[in-house]
Amino acid sequence: MADGTSATVEGEGRRRRSMRPLGMLLPYLMRYRAQLAAAGLALIAAAGATLTVPIAIRRMIDHGFNADDAAAINTYFLALIAVVAVLAAASSLRFYFVSWLGERVVADLRADVFRHLTALGIDFFDRNKSGEIASRLTADTTQIKAVAGANVSIALRNLVMFAGAITMMVVTSPGLSGLVLVALPIVVLPLVAFGRRVRLRSRKAQDMLADASAYASEAIGAMRTVQAFTAEASVAGRFARSVEAAFHAARSSTAARAALTAFGIFMVFSSMVAVLWWGAQDVLAGRMSPGTLGQFLFYAVIGAGALGELSQVWGDIANAAGAAERLSEILDERPSIGAPASPLPLPAPLRGGVSFERVTFRYPEGGGATALHGVDFAVAPGERVAVVGPSGAGKSTLFNLILRFYDPASGRVLVDGVDLARLDPIEWRRHVAIVPQDPVIFAASASENIAFGAGSTSEAAIRAAASAAHADGFVTALPKGYETELGERGVTLSGGQRQRIAIARAVLRDAPLLLLDEATSALDAESEAAVQQALDRLMEGRTTIVIAHRLATILKADRILVMEDGRIVEQGRHDELVAAGGLYARLARLQFRADAA
Repeated sequence: MADGTSATVEGEGRRRRSMRPLGMLLPYLMRYRAQLAAAGLALIAAAGATLTVPIAIRRMIDHGFNADDAAAINTYFLALIAVVAVLAAASSLRFYFVSWLGERVVADLRADVFRHLTALGIDFFDRNKSGEIASRLTADTTQIKAVAGANVSIALRNLVMFAGAITMMVVTSPGLSGLVLVALPIVVLPLVAFGRRVRLRSRKAQDMLADASAYASEAIGAMRTVQAFTAEASVAGRFARSVEAAFHAARSSTAARAALTAFGIFMVFSSMVAVLWWGAQDVLAGRMSPGTLGQFLFYAVIGAGALGELSQVWGDIANAAGAAERLSEILDERPSIGAPASPLPLPAPLRGGVSFERVTFRYPEGGGATALHGVDFAVAPGERVAVVGPSGAGKSTLFNLILRFYDPASGRVLVDGVDLARLDPIEWRRHVAIVPQDPVIFAASASENIAFGAGSTSEAAIRAAASAAHADGFVTALPKGYETELGERGVTLSGGQRQRIAIARAVLRDAPLLLLDEATSALDAESEAAVQQALDRLMEGRTTIVIAHRLATILKADRILVMEDGRIVEQGRHDELVAAGGLYARLARLQFRADAA
């Protein structure tokens, strides 16, 4: 019962603050005060020009159309032309400045959201789909752009016009205006209630569309696997069902907006007709001139039109509020790993010694299972240490903690005797080079891929790194050499070529600590021998930790750590561990026997 009450209160709170997420745009708007002021002045000028027209119309009606008043009539029409010119110029400027602000604000917002995403901890990406994140970064910001540009311009214009029309109606006829003000809450309050419902339905539609986009992104990225397993129909069917669900949610949102528009227009103009009927009685009784009623009529039309148009854009603004809320959820996310308030400086020079002191760790999204149990070891500066063990033993977790993607649940990870938790993680990672088992190749040129993360560097240094990684030969043979685009995820390269690009990155990084995650796993025998020679040269003078499944690649390691179930169960050199007859000896016997076969 308590949980249900809490959920109800939370839901009510969300409805009460329906438009509040749009407040996140205010700091962005305030960066451009000059353009904002220009848009405001143009808006006021356009509204003032529009509100001047009924005054001229009243005078024409009350003075009558006869030859004696021809000069006055001509003057009124010339004045109207001048007013229309002001209206056209002011409307054009308003549209330009408001649209400029919309584009500028959304560009800044996208940049800030992406910058914030890059600073979030890896655990955030463990629990969120990349496709959904991309949807928020693109589709939601596009929704906000439409509103921050055109719709906000329309809304502001109509708010000013409505306020001006109401003011002039009061000046023209206080009695009739009193009737309008009495009817106003009857019109506005239901519109606000409808707007809340539109926003909730819009949020649901956006969430469903994000789910569909996330699945599509995942399927497109794995299209080779999809086609290899002849799962095209299954994948297409699932996406079609997701799109259909998003369509039904969007249709529900659109139906609510349509009902909101119909109700708003009917209530606004029905109220206006009732007020004008009352005014007609005053004209018949001689309490009001026909021109005054005509002036009031035009102001009422302007006010009613403004309110009716507001009811139409209200749904779009509600959609933008839902999009802003989703972006706010990202911006409100705090990095799980960050620099302490007063980070310690890195030891100088950094030698790269790494040690684990009774480290226990479990992944936040791992269902509570412990990945490491009291792991305790030290790697001396310049030492080459290999880590082996069956899958799931915790080998990759060591790398995740060394890179400080996560912090231990207990214990400490130290570099040159300094706790990593007391260092700035970004500054620390600049001194680590890693070659992952499944290297990421970006949709960029070969040169850009090799230099990724190295900052500005010369073409000669890039080529030297490629040569050291035995990548220069195949890169030079590409259609445009080092300027050849490698395609998304490096689809134009073989597995071994992708691996050598990753090794070249590590060479160019020139870091004191080198992490190799089965760096030669995707190479053929000839390439493996050549790259292993390059790695041997790269490891000289550096602390190196190697995760290995192929034991033949670590025979020269200074020390081998054997892991099982998150614990280090053996350590020593290859021949020592074979002689001990434990887990390593069993793994070596099975693997070397398979290689011999």
